[in-house]
Amino acid sequence: MRHREAMLKTTLRITLLVLMVGGLLVATPCWSQETYKIGGIFSVTGAQSFLGDPEKKSLEMAIDAINAKGGIDGHRLEAIIYDDEGDPTKAVNAATRLISKDNVLAIIGPSATPTTLAIIPVVEEAKVPLISCAAGIKITEPVKPWVFKTAQNDVLAVAAIYNTMQKKEVKKVGILTVANAFGESGKEQLLAQAPKFGMEIVANESFDAKDTDMTAQLTKMRTTKPDAIICWGTNPGPAVVAKNMRQLNMDIPLYQSHGVASGKFIELAGEAADGIVLPTGKILVATLLPETDAQRPVLLSYIKDFEGRYSMPVSGFGGYAYDAMGILEKALKGSGGNREKIREGIEKLTGYVGVSGTFNFSPQDHNGLGSDAFVMVQISNGTWQLLR
Repeated sequence: MRHREAMLKTTLRITLLVLMVGGLLVATPCWSQETYKIGGIFSVTGAQSFLGDPEKKSLEMAIDAINAKGGIDGHRLEAIIYDDEGDPTKAVNAATRLISKDNVLAIIGPSATPTTLAIIPVVEEAKVPLISCAAGIKITEPVKPWVFKTAQNDVLAVAAIYNTMQKKEVKKVGILTVANAFGESGKEQLLAQAPKFGMEIVANESFDAKDTDMTAQLTKMRTTKPDAIICWGTNPGPAVVAKNMRQLNMDIPLYQSHGVASGKFIELAGEAADGIVLPTGKILVATLLPETDAQRPVLLSYIKDFEGRYSMPVSGFGGYAYDAMGILEKALKGSGGNREKIREGIEKLTGYVGVSGTFNFSPQDHNGLGSDAFVMVQISNGTWQLLR
């Protein structure tokens, strides 16, 4: 009797072991081809980490999901990611290493306009596809054969702000922009588009990205009696501007750029964030979108996956990297790992519904987004409200 029981237990153990091994074999894809290496350059640490950290996480999440489905044409994907800390020189070094040593097929990032502009000559010379996560219009205009981007253009952001101001009968505007490539690009668009919307720029000031007080600029601007102020920059400067305006009792509307469209800005600005209006991708108000919006299911799925994996709120910045990998996934299929075919695949991609908008690339447009990629939001009691 005891011998029979022992035999049954042994048989049961063997059966369970076979089932477990079988389950592992089913769950693990069998890679028949060499690995496709994808480069990433993000500002994971430093002042721009609110951009780069969610971008890094989103790229890793997207690649894991693709590999779980069997990779690309039997090729496993591998992400090789470097932190440029927001430093253009470090971004160039990272790009050079990704191309010359890591032999990546394409690069996603960098996070910011200055770092992206710094590496464009490197990728263009090496003929490696780059999908930037930065917003500056100079990244893709004029068109550069090997350079694309997923962040909405600042030309669209400016038009969205001015259109909202026009409806509120704002006429006189003061602009305060950060003194770097992102700020300069925004300033150019603010000045160029003002006449079209009937806006008069009565003050034009700037601040350094590391400045911790803008009362001097704001005090000077107040003498020009603007109807509203537009601040163009990325954290932490814009949050300082919001706080300084409150300290100076400047009771006029403050508009911000899409460069602060994340919870980090509300955290930094505190109560001073209330009432601020800005353009953003739809991710901050995904649950408020109508059921008919094509982006809604994509956004809700991304939010669920990201927050479930990382236990932190999403931001549109992470969505830029997520979209970039989704676009690259389409272009990689059937390419055989040929960079020129990958580049052509990106350039021909249309109707791709992503987190940041619906992309329609062409030889003349390497951003591929239209005005419908933006919505206007207002911060109220520390939350985002959709302006209709």
